[in-house]
Amino acid sequence: MNSRRAVIWIGFLGLSGALAWAPGHWFGQEDDVGAFAGKPAPTELVTAAAPVGAGLPAKGLEQAPGDLFPSQQWTAPQVLATVTEQPVEVTPVEIVPTAPTLPFQFVGRLGDRDDLQVFLQDGEKLYVVRQGDVIEDTYRLDHVSATELGLVYLPLHQLQTLSVGSAP
Repeated sequence: MNSRRAVIWIGFLGLSGALAWAPGHWFGQEDDVGAFAGKPAPTELVTAAAPVGAGLPAKGLEQAPGDLFPSQQWTAPQVLATVTEQPVEVTPVEIVPTAPTLPFQFVGRLGDRDDLQVFLQDGEKLYVVRQGDVIEDTYRLDHVSATELGLVYLPLHQLQTLSVGSAP
């Protein structure tokens, strides 16, 4: 297996070297081509080679070749739409004031339907109120039901509800 691999590598490297050397040997010299065509080979030693294109006239801009790869378009060019800017009228958005969240927690109720007292707590303050009572000139107890209390925020006259749990 190792000798087979070595033979393959030697063959590969030899072929690569021959292909790298061959173009320069057969195709690199113009004089050798003339010798095969019937011209006698030069016998004198050439000391300095003339630069390529030394005897030819220089090409100016008028003699330059055209575009070798011109762009071609098979469809009609797209017409771009024009954009006109228009001023935007900004209407001020009026913010409607809303009532703050209720600061009260329901503690309990006492009494019957005619004389029902509700206990509300705000921090460390405890309020005992009936329907229609005003709490600190800010809230008024509007209605009392089995599951909620209706409180009106007096500065804005907005109704807010406070859940009191399930019916007894």
